[in-house]
Amino acid sequence: MSNSTPSWPPAARLDRALAASHTEARAALGLYLPLGYPTRTVSLDTLHLMAQSADVLEIGIPHTDPVMDGPVIREASAQALAAGFEMHDVFTATSALTASTSTALLVMSYWAPIAQYGIEAFVNQLAAAGGSGVLVPDLPPPAAPAWRAAAAAAGLHTVPLIPSHASAAQLAAIGASHSGMVYAPATPGLTGSQRPLNPSLPQLVHHLRTATRLPVAVGIGVSTPEQAAVVSEYANAVVIGSAVIRRMRDQPDAPATAAAEIARDFAAGVRRFRHCAA
Repeated sequence: MSNSTPSWPPAARLDRALAASHTEARAALGLYLPLGYPTRTVSLDTLHLMAQSADVLEIGIPHTDPVMDGPVIREASAQALAAGFEMHDVFTATSALTASTSTALLVMSYWAPIAQYGIEAFVNQLAAAGGSGVLVPDLPPPAAPAWRAAAAAAGLHTVPLIPSHASAAQLAAIGASHSGMVYAPATPGLTGSQRPLNPSLPQLVHHLRTATRLPVAVGIGVSTPEQAAVVSEYANAVVIGSAVIRRMRDQPDAPATAAAEIARDFAAGVRRFRHCAA
């Protein structure tokens, strides 16, 4: 992505990234990394390099109990925490990336770190740093109204992870109360799966887009550029996480370079089929 300092609200970065990839007849590429992995310095270097290939960067907040994550992300989060991750690192990194790239910046966090930090402080500081939105996969229903109101007031998107077996009425309610895009799993279970894609994924994406009226991102189980190419035929965005961390782990002497290489591989994958969904 080309460097620029945006003049539009931070949340609009995500809207523009999705619109730009649609104009290019492809899915947007999202890349995820737990901030602070493997160290604070290397993590930020990695994000800057990946921004050259990604339309969206998903900055993960490490957590001691990442209930939806498989061993790859669990281990990376634990290493980031051991390396000294602190919440203010999120705002520092987001601000630095905002100043140097036009890539949209999302944060993925479990609820506990946000609640402990303080909702108002979190959303206001993230918005000021240039973040476009937040995905909270374990957002407790009682906390959801206050969270969504605070995020909306700060100008941030709240991106929902679609629950399994949601009814049409539930999906419509999700679409009415969230913004930016919705997030659908490519495979059931925890992150990091290297199994075949869910065969009903194209129908699921179409159903979600129709019910929520929001763009659909697919992640959790897209592990190869070939799978990303397939998903790019019908999804609005493809998000990769564990595959990036695996490549970094396999090349410990040059993890940032390794991440940049696999980012380019996945970017080529989403461009392979020039047929993005309407």
